Amino acid sequence: MVRNEAGWKVIVVGAGFAGLVAARELAWRGHDVTVVEARDRIGGRAWTDERMGMPLEMGGGWVHWGQPYVWAEMQRYSQDIIESPKPETVYWITGGELKSGTLADLDQLLADPMAAIFQDSATLFPRPHDPFRVLESEESSDELKAAFLAADQGSVLDAVRGGEFSQEQIDLVDAYWSAGYNGFTASASPMMAKWWVALSDNRLSYLDDLTLLYKLKNGMRGVYEGIASQIPGPIRFNTQVSRIDHSSDGVTATLSDGTELTADAIVVTVPITALRQVEFAPALPEPTREVIEQGLNSTGLKIWVKVRGRHSIMAYAPTGNPIAMMKSEYFLDDDSTILVGFAPDASAVDPEDIAAVQEVLRQWVPEIEVLDTTSHDWVADQWSQQTWATWRTGQLTGGWRGFLEPSSRLVFAGADYSTGWNSFVDGAIQSGIVAAHTIDTWSDQG
Repeated sequence: MVRNEAGWKVIVVGAGFAGLVAARELAWRGHDVTVVEARDRIGGRAWTDERMGMPLEMGGGWVHWGQPYVWAEMQRYSQDIIESPKPETVYWITGGELKSGTLADLDQLLADPMAAIFQDSATLFPRPHDPFRVLESEESSDELKAAFLAADQGSVLDAVRGGEFSQEQIDLVDAYWSAGYNGFTASASPMMAKWWVALSDNRLSYLDDLTLLYKLKNGMRGVYEGIASQIPGPIRFNTQVSRIDHSSDGVTATLSDGTELTADAIVVTVPITALRQVEFAPALPEPTREVIEQGLNSTGLKIWVKVRGRHSIMAYAPTGNPIAMMKSEYFLDDDSTILVGFAPDASAVDPEDIAAVQEVLRQWVPEIEVLDTTSHDWVADQWSQQTWATWRTGQLTGGWRGFLEPSSRLVFAGADYSTGWNSFVDGAIQSGIVAAHTIDTWSDQG
């Protein structure tokens, strides 16, 4: 696999999926790779941890064969999937009233408002792994380009307001996307929803299958540990990069202790919001800096809850409620159930307060008894400061594009920077491959 007789020295910042894949690919091509990681572990925001007697995903966890990059890595490292259970009963809150039904009832209520949100997704994203094709193609009309830019404005809920849909439908859509964006729908760009469904053959049912139905039997660690095992040399843990000097000739990374590492190129996989801690010289373009300072729409929380008894449920609640969505994930032999939930505001619910979490769950199931709770607050985590990447109004067509256009030997990679399944492990792997190929091509060109 090695093709470069004299490989470049490359620094990879971050040992999440993108950093591990970039390091592996570069090493396979004969480059001298140094991986530095601020945490004391690999995986980044994909972290399988033993909790509640189970390998639980503290971050990204669902996979699908329709996400080609993660599926390929699963086959490479012989990892199997299991199916998340489909709920027997769905609960939802609307106008302060509790309602319930089947999954088919939920799908029927969501179908029309979701179609309004997804309107023109196939036209705006004809090739969803090339998201800016409409803007960059000479064949696109001015009208189409204007429509593309407009899709990044307003709120994801704008399409369902105005009288055509019931408050019940609006509340359900609000809850769905509060969980999906893992943040507030009022500031969520409509474009991301259209992009995700375009990646899902423009079908809501397929989007749900791709993002919430299948998980790895042994957890994501079975993949990221496999990738790490094929990277020559150690990963430098507890190592923070505080400054990056970059040019068309090379890079220097300054660590928090003042140590300087020089290299021919650098791959930066730091989540966008956490880039506030890194100084770039020269500075990144102003619109890109604005995205970093603003932070992404990923202000929420993923929480695991163990409850007494068997509960095959899915539950929704709109903005104003601490948890937007909760669903059953595991039925245990001790007659308990592990649920997973998503909240748009990490500060609105204390995942360690069992009584408070139980109070939230009882708005759906009055007699439910919470036995244990666990989570990881990615928003408070110094090295992420956000959950999975979701977008505020105007960011995708604004400053985010600056991360994709290297003007020096600095390349960004990660789920935040993917032009495919952005926000997912699949996108992180894709961007790591692209980053490695980009640097390898530069080295060939001298």
